[in-house]
This record gives sequence, structure tokens and C-alpha cells, in this order.
Amino acid sequence: MMADTVEGVIAGKRPRSVRVVLLALMIAMMLAMLDNMIVGTAMPTIVGDLGGLEHLSWVVTSYTLATAASTPVWGKLGDMYGRKGAFLSSIVIFLIGSALSGMAQDMGQLIGFRAVQGLGAGGLMVGVMAIIGDLVPPRERGKYQGMMAGVMALAMIGGPLVGGTITDNWGWRWAFYINLPLGAVALALVTVVLQLPRKRSNAGIDYLGVVLLTVGITSIVLVTTWGGTEYAWTSARIMELIGIGVAALIGFVFWQTKAAEPVLPLHIFKSRNFTLMAVIGFITGFVMFGATLFLPLYQQAVQGASATNSGLLLLPMLGAMLVTSMIAGRITTSSGRYKIFPIVGGALMIVGLYLLSTMDTGTSRFTSGVYMAVVGAGMGCLMQITMLVAQNSVQMRDMGVASSSATLFRTLGSSFGVAIMGALFNHRVQDVMAERAGGLGSKITAKSAQLDADSLSKLPAAVREAYQHAVSSGTHSAFLLGAVIAVPVLIAALFVKEVPLKGGPKASGEGAETAPQPVIEAV
Repeated sequence: MMADTVEGVIAGKRPRSVRVVLLALMIAMMLAMLDNMIVGTAMPTIVGDLGGLEHLSWVVTSYTLATAASTPVWGKLGDMYGRKGAFLSSIVIFLIGSALSGMAQDMGQLIGFRAVQGLGAGGLMVGVMAIIGDLVPPRERGKYQGMMAGVMALAMIGGPLVGGTITDNWGWRWAFYINLPLGAVALALVTVVLQLPRKRSNAGIDYLGVVLLTVGITSIVLVTTWGGTEYAWTSARIMELIGIGVAALIGFVFWQTKAAEPVLPLHIFKSRNFTLMAVIGFITGFVMFGATLFLPLYQQAVQGASATNSGLLLLPMLGAMLVTSMIAGRITTSSGRYKIFPIVGGALMIVGLYLLSTMDTGTSRFTSGVYMAVVGAGMGCLMQITMLVAQNSVQMRDMGVASSSATLFRTLGSSFGVAIMGALFNHRVQDVMAERAGGLGSKITAKSAQLDADSLSKLPAAVREAYQHAVSSGTHSAFLLGAVIAVPVLIAALFVKEVPLKGGPKASGEGAETAPQPVIEAV
């Protein structure tokens, strides 16, 4: 019975139970991605109800910190004690955090409960990727790239719309409560249907490694979050965080060579392909989240688009990403070849970001949409291929840490992208406002270079025009930097070794980084 199931999976004849599990995984993935989009829309209402405006940024920061710090730990727990138990635990923690966040009575409680939510979210994405890695051989995994890219696009487009609708009609607390029914469905399906081999490691958890890695990641995220906003980049607080982060990460790397069961085994980086995918994933996260931050701002401030439908403004980029990801997945599954996609993706991303940097106050929405589509096509060639190649480069026993490491590098890349591109954008906007609007311009952008639609509409016509030029100049600098940062993606892609994907009809062991085939129990 078990042998028949494995053969059916490898042949592409997926048993019904596996399809049900994949549905549950996509729901869990959507929970992780949708949450921040919905909550971001509800934040003005939350502040109006709970107060604590000065602590507003921590509602997002606490979630991000907990997610980033817990990601590698969840991956290792899955490898050591079984993927199913770790994944179910992450869903339960996420739902508890969601319920508590909805019941928060002040901003301090909300920040703490969001951290609980983030702890669970760290395991959701890793669990999805690692379980798919267990259920589906790499050669067949390309078919599901479009599904995962679709979930991502749906979350980014629908999140602000859903958040606004829920907040306006049901109240902000339902921005958190909405996770409960969706999470319950995923929890029930995974509990009943998913069956994976049980694992039990005799080695203890690498607590010192967990602490050192958590301190290092937390310091990095705080530097990228606070630098240039809460504190100057050269301030004592930022320097302290950099020092603590560097020391913790150096200590972590040293300890991983000594630990009996390291939380992040360094031998996975001996694979050239895995290391290259980590670099590509970091830069893709850097560029993608920077683009999704500044494109709606440009379209609202310069092109006069409505902020209400801000998710729809990204439709050209996300639609191109979805279509390209599906095509790349199908070709990878049918041919077993994938090296061409990181190369094409890197080239398209460089070209697209350069085109975005040429936008000015006279650029039409159609033209900017075409430029966005070029960037989206590049991302579609990269987003899931990086995870696929990373997982194909390690043994099955390291599937969890490979998935969590790839996710972590992308998360850290997004933190650096938002911080560095944001600092460059803010600096340029403030300079141009000072040049074009004098002292009034400097005063308007002194606290923030990102004005909302309401604040923008209250500005005198001359100052509003100056701000449009300033935003255009700021996005020019940010996207030009993004194009330069994307160059290493193309360089790294050229050095990828096209190792045959495991589980395919044409895959052979010759020259491959071999790993045992996944075992799927009959369900």
C-alpha cells in the first residue's frame, strides 16, 4: 500500500489525501502572508481605539522579530521530532496569538500578543515548504510553484481590501479573529489527513545556538527597523545593536561547529547551489519588499491613485509574477531543467528596476504598469525556484533547516531592503522638498517623508507639486539602488550547477547531490 502511494506521487498521480493536505498547506501559507496586510489597513482604527500612537511601529516590529527569530528553530524542530507535530504546534500558537490580539485592551497587550502570533507565523511558512518537500519530489514540485505564487499574489492584492472591509463593517478586532476559522480548517485537515513518518531524536535541543541566533537576528532586524527613523544610523543605540548582533552571530557560527545537534548545521552551506540560493533569496527579498513599499506610494502621491485600493496598484507586478512562476514550474517539471530561470529572472529584475527608476511626474499608469510587469516576471522566475533548488541541494534529514534557512535569508533581505531603500528615499525626498519648497517643505517632511492622501490633499498646490517631484526623485534613487543590488543575482545564477532534480523520470544519480526519496504513508 505504501509503495503504491509513493509510486503514485512520483508518477504525478496524486492521492486524494495529498491534494487535501496541499489545500490545508495553502490556507496556512495564506494566514502567514495575509495577516500583516490586513492589520496594516486596520492600524489607524486600532490606534484611535487603544491609543499609544508612539508605540505603533512595535505592533509590526514585534511580529516581524518573533517570526524571523523563530523561523530556523521551527525548521530544526521539524527535522528532529517530526514535521507534522511542529507544524500543528505553529498553527495553534498562531491562532492563540490571533485570538489574544483581538481581545487586547491596550497597545502594550497588543504588541505582546502580536509577538505570540509571530512565533507561530515563523513555523507556518517553514512548515508548508518542508512538508511539500516531504510529500512531493523536487521534479514534481515545480507544478505547485504557481499555486504558492498565487497565494502570495492574492494576499498582497486582497489583504488591504479585506482589511479595510473588515475594519469598516465588523471592527478592527475581526482583523485578528478572521484567522480563527481559516486556521481551524487547516488544523483539522492536517490533523486528520496528513501522515508522515514519526521521528524522535535522542539529541537535545541546541539551546545555546537558539539563544545566540535569536539575539543576532533580533539585533539585525532592530537595526534595519530603527536605523534612520527612531535613531540616527550613527547613534550609540544603533552601534550597540550592530556590535551585539555581530558578536552573537560570530559566537553562533563558532558554536554550530561544536554542538551535537546544531540548530543550523553549517554543512548545508558546503553545497554551492544552496549557498547561491541563499544569496539570491536574500537579494530577491531585498528588492521585492522595497518595490512593494514604494510603488503604491509613487502611484498615490504622483499619479493620484486611490489609497483604498492600494493592493490593486501592484496587480501588473503580481500578475506577471504569478504567470511566470506557473510557466517556470511547468517547464521545470516537464524538462527537469531550472538553471535558465534564475538567469532570466536576474536579468529581468535588473532591467525592470532600472525602468522603474526612470519614472517621473509625467509617467503614465500604463507605462509604470509595464515596468512593474517586467520586475514581476523576473521575481516569478526566482521566488519558488530558489526554494526548489535549495531543498534539492540537501539530504532529506535537513529538509526543515534548508527550508527555514531559505525563508530566513529572504526575510532578512526584506528587512534590509525596506531599511536601506527607505533611508535613501527619505533622504532624497527631504532634499528635494527643501530645494523646491524651502523651509515649509523641510518642515512638512521633517518627521516623515511618506505623506498619506489626507495630508497631501491639505497642502498648497505649489507644495503638493514639489512633493510629487520629491517622491519621483526618491523612487528614482531607491529603484536605481535596487537595480544595482540585483546584479549579484545574475552573477550568482551563472554559477548554479544544474543538478538533476530528484524524483523525476529522467533524474539519475550521476553528478547529483543525492538524497533518499520521501516516504509517504498511506492515509
